[in-house]
Amino acid sequence: MDALIFSHLIIPFLISMFLALTMGGSGTGPSFSAAYGANVLKKSAIPGLFGFMVFLGAIIAGKATAKTVGEGLINPALMNYAQVSIILFAVAISLLIANLFGVPQSTSQSTVLAIIAPGLYFHEFASKKIFTEVIPTWFILPIIAFVLSFLIGKYIYKPLRRRGYTISAKLNGHYLLRWAIIAMSMYVAFSIGANNVANASGPLTTMTLNELHLGNAHGRVLTLIMIMATMVVAPSFGIGSSIFGDKILRNTGKELFLFGKIEAVVIAFISASLLLAASIFKGIPTSLVQLNVAAILGIGVARLGPKNIFRKTEVRKFFVMWLIAPMIAFLLSWYLTYVADVYGYL
Repeated sequence: MDALIFSHLIIPFLISMFLALTMGGSGTGPSFSAAYGANVLKKSAIPGLFGFMVFLGAIIAGKATAKTVGEGLINPALMNYAQVSIILFAVAISLLIANLFGVPQSTSQSTVLAIIAPGLYFHEFASKKIFTEVIPTWFILPIIAFVLSFLIGKYIYKPLRRRGYTISAKLNGHYLLRWAIIAMSMYVAFSIGANNVANASGPLTTMTLNELHLGNAHGRVLTLIMIMATMVVAPSFGIGSSIFGDKILRNTGKELFLFGKIEAVVIAFISASLLLAASIFKGIPTSLVQLNVAAILGIGVARLGPKNIFRKTEVRKFFVMWLIAPMIAFLLSWYLTYVADVYGYL
């Protein structure tokens, strides 16, 4: 029996590590593209810092989102080893495709749609939470990020720029500003840990409770299992950053918009704060990638106008991939659930 339980657990845990690798690649762009684009941090230093801060964020502030992903979207009883393996595999494939195209993708959206698929198949999904909390948040937060960065860019940054403050070599070369950008990048990575690690650790935690027949476990047992799942998933983010992060860093940090150091701090602070708020107060899995790009676009529109920004090839490619990758996760998860059900694995 112990060997059977172990074999049931090991496969989804291995898939979760593969998923974390792809999430690490996708998350590198929104966390450290600001520092990389502003030339204040060497590319070789990014994976280690990224992985460390993701781990801290997951341990300190990731419990609420992990609970939502693990048991708040569909009936937790569906989360057996086969179903969790299907969900994580579908998400990993969708993110791998996005990484190969060099586009930072929303891990949370792919995960939620992959989880919804079996919920729809078995008619066991939490429609109220999904349609009144999760999906509205996906639209509202990027709009807030865009508006905030646009207003700051237009009414604070541009006046400072006209007076020559922002292009001052003394200001831009000051060590405090350089350290502020690095600190903001680490803050973004911490927020990723608080939100996106749950995309893998949440299903793993619920699955482990089900396989060990501890479905009603609370307190220390639940916390211990969640920490163990997080310790498996979080370190893989740093490894994924070193494997997939290079192209995404170039796309978001250099090619999408050439921003200055002060702008980099604004972009990082807005996107990380919104994501962390969604994680702590509501436990809603949401997209840091889209928050980050929305903040970049807000600053860009304030400086260069909408035509010069939205006509960029990279921007169009981002929007297309944001639509395609979650649908791939949903369709693959639904089809594999159907196959597994037909052959009696669920």
